Amino acid sequence: MKRLPPWAKKRLGPASRLHELKSILRSRGLHTVCESARCPNIGECFSKPTATFMILGDVCTRTCGFCSVDKGATALLVDPHEPENIALTAKEMGLRHVVITSVTRDDLPDGGAGQFALTIKAIKDNISGILVEVLTPDFNGDDQALSTVLEARPDIFNHNLETVPSLYPKVRPQADYRRSLEVIRKAKRPGIITKSGIMVGLGETVEEVKSLLQDLLAVGCDAVTIGQYLRPTKDNLEVVEYIDLGLFKEYEEFGRGIGFRHVYSGPFVRSSYNAELLSGEISN
Repeated sequence: MKRLPPWAKKRLGPASRLHELKSILRSRGLHTVCESARCPNIGECFSKPTATFMILGDVCTRTCGFCSVDKGATALLVDPHEPENIALTAKEMGLRHVVITSVTRDDLPDGGAGQFALTIKAIKDNISGILVEVLTPDFNGDDQALSTVLEARPDIFNHNLETVPSLYPKVRPQADYRRSLEVIRKAKRPGIITKSGIMVGLGETVEEVKSLLQDLLAVGCDAVTIGQYLRPTKDNLEVVEYIDLGLFKEYEEFGRGIGFRHVYSGPFVRSSYNAELLSGEISN
């Protein structure tokens, strides 16, 4: 087992703020990926305040090796009040940029696309001028499901590749690299920023990461996030390597050099970490 480097220890932030926001979320039956995925940035993000809301419950139908979200095949009911509750909570928190993600729901006919659309609409109807980012699953490549989300007009559409294609069998066994690239390509529409993210430290090579970046650029991806994989629980994949800080910088410079509009690369970078920075650039 790899020894945790000094930089990997992060303060949780003010306990009072964490408790306050968790109380708001629990009172409305809401989930955040920050909590469910045991994100190391939870203290920093909750103290801003900002959060990534996770819709469609907190049980995923897929068994990705890196993720600590609960897994199961049992169909869960979709909460019809969830979109409105998220909009009310975002307004109460004073958010100007909201990120909506979900567990993967292969048990639903539309993969949960309709709930994404309703949530986007509820937020925009309740908060004037807010920017909405979605981080979606692949919907099993269903074009109609993807269109349902896109027609609700999110400002940023994010779908993560997560890792290089050679590692998919152990990292994302029920996903497909080319299918995920197609999701991003089809999401590239006028007025929508496209985004994707990966983890490093799972055994990929430098050449594989750079090839992946070229693949993303080729399908019209505007922004990319690159962060260190940190094992959330003992049941998840082990870290193969803690990436040198200089290599994160190299990936960022490579990405910008080949034409990406935005590249965020660093140990604690996650899909939704500092998402408001991108929204600020969009607004300007």
